[in-house]
Amino acid sequence: MIGKCKAIAHGSTALDYIFREGKLGSRLAFHNLCSREPKAIYEEMKVVSDYNTRSKNKFLRIEIGIAPQDEKRLPVSELMGIAHLFAKRMGLDNHQWVAVTHKDTDNRHIHIIANRISLYGEVYDTTFVSNRAARVAEEISREKNLTIAKEVKVEKKYQKSKANLTREQTKQQVQKICYALLDKYKGTGTTGHSMFLYELNKSGVVIERMKNKQGKVYGLKFSFGGQSFKASEIGREFGYRSLQKNFETTNKEESRKPHQTIQEPIEKKEQPDTGYQLVPPSRSSISRENDTSQVQNPIGAVADTIVSAADELIEGLGDLITPSAQGDDYAEAAWQRKLRDQANRKKRRGRGI
Repeated sequence: MIGKCKAIAHGSTALDYIFREGKLGSRLAFHNLCSREPKAIYEEMKVVSDYNTRSKNKFLRIEIGIAPQDEKRLPVSELMGIAHLFAKRMGLDNHQWVAVTHKDTDNRHIHIIANRISLYGEVYDTTFVSNRAARVAEEISREKNLTIAKEVKVEKKYQKSKANLTREQTKQQVQKICYALLDKYKGTGTTGHSMFLYELNKSGVVIERMKNKQGKVYGLKFSFGGQSFKASEIGREFGYRSLQKNFETTNKEESRKPHQTIQEPIEKKEQPDTGYQLVPPSRSSISRENDTSQVQNPIGAVADTIVSAADELIEGLGDLITPSAQGDDYAEAAWQRKLRDQANRKKRRGRGI
């Protein structure tokens, strides 16, 4: 017998599950409860659990598994006694709980749904509660001389691997064939993978792909001589994904070479001086020097022309712009000439009218 326990928040869903038609076997016990239907039981438990507002997981879900060899020895009355004894050992005397059996699986088992809040408002301590349930199940199994799950597990763990000599010999043959072909075609790419599968089938070893409900492959199974083995039994190299990697090793090494050549210009681009530019760096540097020289040359030429023209103008004018003692007379003469010009313009306008 084995026991499990866990604190849950969905008490209504758990009660609906254990009373579901097709699963329900026998109603074993209703402790501190007046109702007999899941909805009414939940409402009755909720009245008590509502007094505690801090706790979130207010229900306990307990499962007690019965070994197949013990089912014939345990009638319903004995199962009722086990349910009461288990709840008492777990410290649920002051709590509300209901126990039923299920018949939906090959192994009979007991379900207990308990209110974590006691009738006095105390919260049940769930520290290591699953270990506590396993220990209580072991104690009851020893008292009633039932099968102890812990001892069955230990017996299977230390069971001799060569108990079935025929299966062990067949597995060794499959391993010998598989490893020989793997060493022959390892690292040869897709072609080698195909030849590996072809010769494996030719040797009598059939590989079957194991699929889940969604149709996706999750593993391989090797069949030979009427025996079937999982890929992990043959060797870790023959898993669904690891087997493909054994043939892709060489392809990956060859694919690194062009990959490196592609990375070379990328690494150069990271340098600030040779980054991508609209104008090549060589031309841009030359053009900048030429542009500055070409701009400076015309400016210098224009400046020289202006300076030379100014010199020539100064030389042509000669004394006209040089200061002299007669500067005032020249200014007066120019002023008189300007007045005469204005008077002549007025006369011409009057004649035209």
